[in-house]
Parts: sequence; C-alpha cells; structure tokens
Amino acid sequence: MTRFEPADPDFEARCRDSFSRQGAMALLGAVLARIEPGLCEIHLPYKPELTQQHGFYHAGMVATVADNAAGYAGYSLMPAGTSVLTVEFKINLMAPAKGELVIARGQVIKPGRTLTIAQATVTAVNEGHETECALLQQTLICIHGREDPG
Repeated sequence: MTRFEPADPDFEARCRDSFSRQGAMALLGAVLARIEPGLCEIHLPYKPELTQQHGFYHAGMVATVADNAAGYAGYSLMPAGTSVLTVEFKINLMAPAKGELVIARGQVIKPGRTLTIAQATVTAVNEGHETECALLQQTLICIHGREDPG
C-alpha cells in the first residue's frame, strides 16, 4: 500500500469537521472510524430503516458510505482552503450486505492537483465474519480557493 504525505498537517481535524456537517451521514448513523493520509474507514451500524425488501442493506446505503470513504481518503491529501466533490463513480455490488455492520474502507489510488482517483471496498460484518460486498472506484475534484463551508 502506498503511503502519502498530506498537504495539510491538520487534515484529520478538517476531514472530521467536514464529515460532522454531513446531514446524510448523521441521518444514516454512519461513523467516521478512521482517517489517515489517503485512507478512510466509515462504519454504518445496522438499522431496519437502511434495508431493502429482503432485509439486506439497501444498495444506495452501501454506495453512499463507499462514496464518502473514498471521498474522505482523497480529501485527506488535499490542501487547506480547498473543497472536494465526487465527479463520478462506478460501483460493483458483489454480495448482499447482510449483518450488524457495514464497513467502507477508502483509499487513494492516484492523487492529483485537480483530479484524484480513489476506491473503496465495502464489507458486511455478520456474526463476526466479514464478507466483501462492494467495490467502488471514483474520481474526485479538488476545488481550489473554496474551503468547505463551516
């Protein structure tokens, strides 16, 4: 795994502050469990409201936490005074997300001044066993001169 140096020494506080202002993450009950340069882990505990008709986590919930995990992995490497947005992503749903917890682990593949490529793997934890259920790849854009509102 490639190790990256953050452009902003206060990246962790900046990322955590940004995450805390995401109403969608709060609504879902998602937790920013880990943030390191180029890495992010988000936990989504089970709630019946997050499931589809078969009792699995809804694919939209899986995609949402995967997008955020990869996005914050990328944002951790961006300079202070910038903002980040997802330009595009593709997700492969490989198995039903069933269990008491979904974990999205994001990592940067290629950082850039303007565009960053990141990916996330999503696993579902069921009775202590992790099953990989999704793989996401995305492109992020660093918006220079525009800090996340706060």
